[in-house]
Amino acid sequence: MKIKIILEPSEDGGYTALVPSLPGCISEGDSKDEAIKNIREAIELYLEPVEDDEIFPMNSEIIELAV
Repeated sequence: MKIKIILEPSEDGGYTALVPSLPGCISEGDSKDEAIKNIREAIELYLEPVEDDEIFPMNSEIIELAV
């Protein structure tokens, strides 16, 4: 899977990395390489399924939409 990130210099030094397609997925690093390593980990955690994701009330209906 390929995901675009934005890597920008921070005012206090280092770099900030964010993922526009994953709201709130942001990380930092003292160097570009560290920021990229950190955002890779943040993306993996963001996309990791959570046990609660599969628990639905008995009267729920699951519908998949194509957008």
